[in-house]
Amino acid sequence: MKEKLGLRELIAIAIGSMIGGGIFSVIGVADSISGHATPLVFVMGGIIAAFAGYNYSKLALLFREDGASYTYLKAAFPKYPFIAGLVGWSVIIGYIGTLALYAYTFGAYSAAVLDFENSYTVRTILALGILALFLYINLRGVKAAGESEDLLVYIKVFIMFLMGTAGVFFIQKSHFTPLFDKGYTNVFLSGAIVFVAYEGFQLVTNSVKESINPQKDIKRAIFISIAVVTLIYIVLAVTVLGILTPQQIKASKEYAVAEALKPIFGQYGFVLASIAAMFATSSAINGTMFGASRMMADIAKDRVFPQVFAKMDKKLIPQNALFFMFLISSLFIVFGHLDAIVSFSSMTFLIVSLCVAVANLKFYKSTNSNIFIIISSIIFMSITISLMIFYLYNHQPKTLYDIACVYITVVLTFIIYHLIKKGYR
Repeated sequence: MKEKLGLRELIAIAIGSMIGGGIFSVIGVADSISGHATPLVFVMGGIIAAFAGYNYSKLALLFREDGASYTYLKAAFPKYPFIAGLVGWSVIIGYIGTLALYAYTFGAYSAAVLDFENSYTVRTILALGILALFLYINLRGVKAAGESEDLLVYIKVFIMFLMGTAGVFFIQKSHFTPLFDKGYTNVFLSGAIVFVAYEGFQLVTNSVKESINPQKDIKRAIFISIAVVTLIYIVLAVTVLGILTPQQIKASKEYAVAEALKPIFGQYGFVLASIAAMFATSSAINGTMFGASRMMADIAKDRVFPQVFAKMDKKLIPQNALFFMFLISSLFIVFGHLDAIVSFSSMTFLIVSLCVAVANLKFYKSTNSNIFIIISSIIFMSITISLMIFYLYNHQPKTLYDIACVYITVVLTFIIYHLIKKGYR
């Protein structure tokens, strides 16, 4: 492969995929659960992500395949191939769901900037347009996708740091006292709920074969991106909580960041926050398309997915996988209800991270891993998953029911596909 990704592009893919617009909505959720201690929630999220990233980075260098979690679980449980297969299907569907969410968010914010915030048609056209743009960029090749991600991510990071640091000078200290106004345990509970805001760093491991120097760059890209994203989230959380009251945060919902910028930039604050959201979702679409399409192609080589998706062009671009992801994401945008699929994506990411930690425990000698870190990550992931289920059961039972329905659908589709495949043999 002539076109390769350096450390800068790998960091951009990870940051671009993590900051995908979710931060604009999860601050309100975190505040409702943990109150004044919300900035600490993102510290907790960063710590959990770092533990998960440790296992991904170790296994990526052992296997060096773009299949990532699917490849690791296939090797860890060779007698039970259905485990890796189900995980592969679930992760791909989760990525397609997040692609639809990112595109929908881009359409909503860009329509609002153009003063068409109530127009379903304009929002949908803009959402489909941004998907089509990054489909074209990814089809052009590795270099085009990597360089475009560089530009989008660095502009996005600059705007978000500008918003956050400007707001620090306007915060009211009384908004943070007492710090644990809703209890200590709620910080952990909230950390589980907002962990979706860290989804994306694992896409670096889907690019291991495209990396110039994977031995050094994969691990560095994962940890640098998690550190940068955590810092941005903390600064934004401090700004929003320090300027707005809990009532204002609840009323503004996903526009909380924009509302917090009004005392600083006036009405231009909404435009600035909208531009940041557009850059955030754009880079997330690009990074997710890049990493997920390669994972899909790698899974298809084993015929766990239809083999047509394993096809590569002369530049080793998985064209069919990209077109499939674009098509299904577009259908979700036009016809689907995104809440269930997005919650499914969050839960799947947590469960898969736990499975990857277990796989690394099995290979810890080969990966030269610290067993204490692996066990700690397993404990962290188990607690996080339990807390998320507990929260959904008590506060959003319908969402938990929808997640269960999506899992059942994935399992049934997986079984039917393999029965049909055996019938053709």
